[in-house]
Amino acid sequence: MLLALSEKTDSYVQFVTVLLLFVFVLAVTAFVTKWIGNYQKGSTAGANMELVEALRLSNNKYVQIIRVGRKYLAVAVCKDTVTMLSEIPEEEMNFSEGSVGSALGFRDVLAKIQKERILEKEDGRDE
Repeated sequence: MLLALSEKTDSYVQFVTVLLLFVFVLAVTAFVTKWIGNYQKGSTAGANMELVEALRLSNNKYVQIIRVGRKYLAVAVCKDTVTMLSEIPEEEMNFSEGSVGSALGFRDVLAKIQKERILEKEDGRDE
């Protein structure tokens, strides 16, 4: 009887130890992933070049609007080539809320969606 109780206790302790190690490894992985992401974001972010908008045409073909210095350029990006299409005057650009210079975080996007749903319910358009 005492031996069976000891085996149950040992297996319980072993389970808790494995669970704690798993949670620890998961937490370290999340921390390192976030740290590397912030490092790469900081190393590629510059004051002179920025991707403003991209439109996917097919699997590996995009039309992108990029800002280089004070100029806005439309470029076609394919698998092996990048072709400049035209320069776009700043007056013709339509900037939406949160587009240039500010990336929305998950919390901001979620708050925006919740706000839109509340407005839809108030208007009686709830689906």
